[in-house]
Amino acid sequence: MSAHDFARSAQDYLKKILTARVYDVAVETALEPARTLSGRLGNQVLLKREDQQPVFSFKLRGAYNKMAHLPAELLARGVICASAGNHAQGVALAARRLGCRARIVMPVTTPRVKIDAVHALGGEVVLHGDSYSDAYQHALVLQGEQGLTFVHPFDDPDVIAGQGTVAMEILRQHQGPIDAVFVAVGGGGLIAGVAAYVKAVRPEIQVIGVQTVDSDAMVRSVRSGERVTLHDVGLFSDGTAVKQVGVETLRLARELVDDFVTVDTDEVCAAIKDVFQDTRSILEPAGALGVAAIKQHVQSHGLKGRTFVTITCGANMNFDRLRFVAERAEFGEKREALYAVTIPEERGSFRRFCELIGASGSRQVTEFNYRISDPKVAHVFVGLSITRAEEAAHIARTFEQHGFATVDLSDDELAKEHVRHMVGGRSELAREERIFRFVFPERPGALLRFLSALHPDWNISLFHYRNQGADYGRILVGLQVPARDEEAFARFLEALDYPCVEETGSPVHSLFLR
Repeated sequence: MSAHDFARSAQDYLKKILTARVYDVAVETALEPARTLSGRLGNQVLLKREDQQPVFSFKLRGAYNKMAHLPAELLARGVICASAGNHAQGVALAARRLGCRARIVMPVTTPRVKIDAVHALGGEVVLHGDSYSDAYQHALVLQGEQGLTFVHPFDDPDVIAGQGTVAMEILRQHQGPIDAVFVAVGGGGLIAGVAAYVKAVRPEIQVIGVQTVDSDAMVRSVRSGERVTLHDVGLFSDGTAVKQVGVETLRLARELVDDFVTVDTDEVCAAIKDVFQDTRSILEPAGALGVAAIKQHVQSHGLKGRTFVTITCGANMNFDRLRFVAERAEFGEKREALYAVTIPEERGSFRRFCELIGASGSRQVTEFNYRISDPKVAHVFVGLSITRAEEAAHIARTFEQHGFATVDLSDDELAKEHVRHMVGGRSELAREERIFRFVFPERPGALLRFLSALHPDWNISLFHYRNQGADYGRILVGLQVPARDEEAFARFLEALDYPCVEETGSPVHSLFLR
């Protein structure tokens, strides 16, 4: 395309955005500061709250604009689309508003909350395939069979123009300096529309695309100069899980987008938490990509005093996914460190290790897991709260200096995903073991006080604790108490005054721990 052709194309998009029909169904969402995050980063971060649309996503803008421009005879036959969820809701809402039929093909991996939302809006849901691309191919088959009009989620000029109205609002709402706008990218419809408007009106503003490291089709396509098809896509950010970007969206991205950033799952989880702390709203992963990218961009370039905008483009989050988000947010924010610590199996060493942890005062134990497996050494899985990433290495050195061999597992996927949940099991060394469940107030230092109260002659054969953010902590303890100490042990339990249940001989103990 020549420079003249492109200039005409850009003007065409500007006109299409300015005349787009979106406000029959969409609202002009707020552009609001993320005050806590801004203060922490030393840069102003503004959130364009597209998560507050009627379908909790920007997607209804492009869908309605496309459908509102269809000839009456095509609209009467009905429409069909493929979507991972948010476009589906936009098409279903637009169809209800325009009084036409809508068939929606969605991947089987689509979160239930999005499927239920489409049903509630009157859409006819067909589940097919593991990704958007699989659903798209099936939708094309159904389109041909049933004579429906296909409403593409991103690779259509009317859809792109509808999404571009987000940028129109941003520049009207904030007329002061903006250094960059960060935009989540799946197939590219949103960033194509945003970039088309921003570069036509305020070309000095950078437009930066954001993808996850395991769904980076646009990044790869821009770099290679042609559409790249990914073999697999990561599904955590299901709203951007696209194997192949659009022809038109790639063309616009190559011409207009200044840069791209990729972020990982832990960074996205931390960003979801950041937005919650500032707004008390919970974004879906795709909606938090821009926040994660701003944090990464600021840190990697050492920026201060800048103004960044990100579009919180969706909030269709499955509730049961929140436990994973909460678990991984601490790693994304570098607020938790994990260690494998080796302690000599000798009198006083366990207490000495606990005192070493407690010496910091403010450092909270987030996890403490152990199962007896060796008569000479104990391998303990420990999680500790930290405030800066560099603290993890300092803590490991401190343990080493006090004679406790330590491996930092903070970036170990096997440890984070699996091993932390697997510490336990049977042990030939756990003879005469008694198993107890304890409950104690989850206050700073409570766990360490519990550990320090144990008699040094009672060997701990099993210990499992994980801070779940509740009011009360729950621990599972295996103790080898000599028969001669039964009375002393009973007095210990009474003096401890923590509710407890003995599980020795329970089915779980018999089947998995004895």
